[in-house]
Amino acid sequence: QGTYWEAQMNAFPQTLTVDLGSSYNVNRVVLKLPSNWGTRTQTLSVLGSTNGSSYSTLVNSANYNFTPGTNSVTINVPSNSPRYVRPNVNANTGWTA
Repeated sequence: QGTYWEAQMNAFPQTLTVDLGSSYNVNRVVLKLPSNWGTRTQTLSVLGSTNGSSYSTLVNSANYNFTPGTNSVTINVPSNSPRYVRPNVNANTGWTA
C-alpha cells in the first residue's frame, strides 16, 4: 500500500512482480491509482508463480476501467496459491506508461 510504480513510456507489455514471501491463497488483486487521475481503461492480465521464474495466467486479459474518486479495480482470481503475483499491462488509454 502506498507504493508508486511507473514503467518505461510506450513499452507494452509492462509488468510489476509482487513477492508475497511465501505461497498464499490469492482470491483477488486490487489495483489503485491516485484518486485525482483522469478516467482511463487499462488492459491487463494477472499472472502467478510459485518459483518466480515460470508464470501461469491466473486471470485472462481484460479491460478495467478506472474513474476519478476511487480509481481502483478489484480483479477476482480463481482459487490459486502463488508466491509471486504479476499484473501484466498491455494497454492504457490514459498514459503510455
